[in-house]
Amino acid sequence: MKIPIRFCVTAAALAMTALGGVAIAGAETAAQADETVLVEDQFVRVAYNDEGFVIVGYRVANQSVKQEWMLLNVGVTLREGVEPQTLTRDQIKVVTPDGAIISLASEEEYQKGEGHIVQLEQANITQAEPTDYFPKGANLPCSLSFFVDPTHPREGKARNQVTLASTNACTGMLFFQIPGGIQYGEYNLDVHFADSIIKVPVKIMTKQEAQAFEKEWKQDLKKDREEEHEKH
Repeated sequence: MKIPIRFCVTAAALAMTALGGVAIAGAETAAQADETVLVEDQFVRVAYNDEGFVIVGYRVANQSVKQEWMLLNVGVTLREGVEPQTLTRDQIKVVTPDGAIISLASEEEYQKGEGHIVQLEQANITQAEPTDYFPKGANLPCSLSFFVDPTHPREGKARNQVTLASTNACTGMLFFQIPGGIQYGEYNLDVHFADSIIKVPVKIMTKQEAQAFEKEWKQDLKKDREEEHEKH
């Protein structure tokens, strides 16, 4: 797994940065104190704790401002030593910048959004970033098959749950219907595991913010590689 060291921060520190240094009080914030968030690419975030590991790619979502459907490319697994558990549809949510909690779309809602969904899936074919940042032991393919492609309804079957294990690399496209449309700002993808919640920050950036972030990220990544080269 690649780790850009300069972007390795705790969830609590990330929350303070996103809010201009204002910490959020509450049990959930405290529960995330041991969570680590990594930036693997301009639009790829990885977050993990002692129980689980979540990857999110969101370039298409960042290009969908004002649209009501959000597509996230997600990978989920358990940490080594954690017993297998079931992840259900209702354990995956998005939290909007204003604090609204949005559940994963139902299969019925997904099918009704066919036109918008197809456009997002087509854009995702050419624009999605790789999300293969799983721990070394998670090497068995596993599908987060919560949805069936509305243009090919007979191919596959939508499921309401998936079995997680530390050897399973579960991936899939997840869809959320955002009331009022996607806005600029800090979202979270919340994945509720058996004993903890992993919150992955998904910042929908303006064009200027994205360009500035990409420049800074590349500079820091270059510096990290130079430092690693000097060590060897």
